[in-house]
Amino acid sequence: QVQLVESGGGLVQAGGSLSLSCAASGRTFSNDAMGWFRQAPGKEREFIAAITWNGGRSYYADSVKGRFTISRDNAKNTVYLQMNSLKPEDTAVYYCAARPFRVSMVANEYDSWGQGAQVTVSS
Repeated sequence: QVQLVESGGGLVQAGGSLSLSCAASGRTFSNDAMGWFRQAPGKEREFIAAITWNGGRSYYADSVKGRFTISRDNAKNTVYLQMNSLKPEDTAVYYCAARPFRVSMVANEYDSWGQGAQVTVSS
């Protein structure tokens, strides 16, 4: 497993932007696909975005496509989530996750998770 530490998040008004970072350690970062998921109160954890080990391809949920951007810097062992045009329905705890090699949009296929970062969007 890999240790993941998220930072960023917070409170923003609707239409605003926030950025999340996730720093990884304990495993060769460039061998891992990375994903972002979120969980709102009373709801199941849902896929947001994922990126291949080399950053060559990225995948998004329809709900965030065109507004969120996932990226990674393998030299810094960090994955990012830039969130623009935020909506109140984006309010949730956001988690980064890692899995070896193949990218996935399925939460239970990831073997390592961060502690979560709260994102709150006010209307």
